[in-house]
Amino acid sequence: MRLADDPRVECEIEVAAAPERVWQLVSDISTSARYSPELQEVEWLDGAEGPAVGACFLGRNSSGSLGEWRSVSRIAEFVEPLSFRWEVVPEDDRSNGEALTIWTYTLTPVADGSGTRLRHGMRIGPARGLLQEFVASAPEREERIVGGRLAQLRAGIEATLAGVKAEAEA
Repeated sequence: MRLADDPRVECEIEVAAAPERVWQLVSDISTSARYSPELQEVEWLDGAEGPAVGACFLGRNSSGSLGEWRSVSRIAEFVEPLSFRWEVVPEDDRSNGEALTIWTYTLTPVADGSGTRLRHGMRIGPARGLLQEFVASAPEREERIVGGRLAQLRAGIEATLAGVKAEAEA
């Protein structure tokens, strides 16, 4: 996988809980921080008190291989109880900046009424970020760098989905 290939990861899980219960969890930005191996803490910015299109939040992240960093996210879509999308944007241009990465939750009721199909995914956005800079410093290793990062992100998404499922079904 190369950056030009529109790299993305999406995972899916079935949750034995109503979409409204699952929505309650995924629309709370602190839920991801409870289960993600990278996202450690979140807080609303600019006076926001909850999710709404345009609201921004700060994430504090940590990874053994990448160190610690902060990210600012802007909510781009919020359709209860179906979809929640936010974009990681440059901290100094959070109102209008292009997305560095785009994250989504999509909920679909299971046809037999037994629960919710929950998809969680991300894709590398159009803005140039640290991943692109790292690839530029070692272009001969691009596929390995991008593939390795996508594998880390997949593991984090799977852990987050498993946590949401366990909490929703408890």
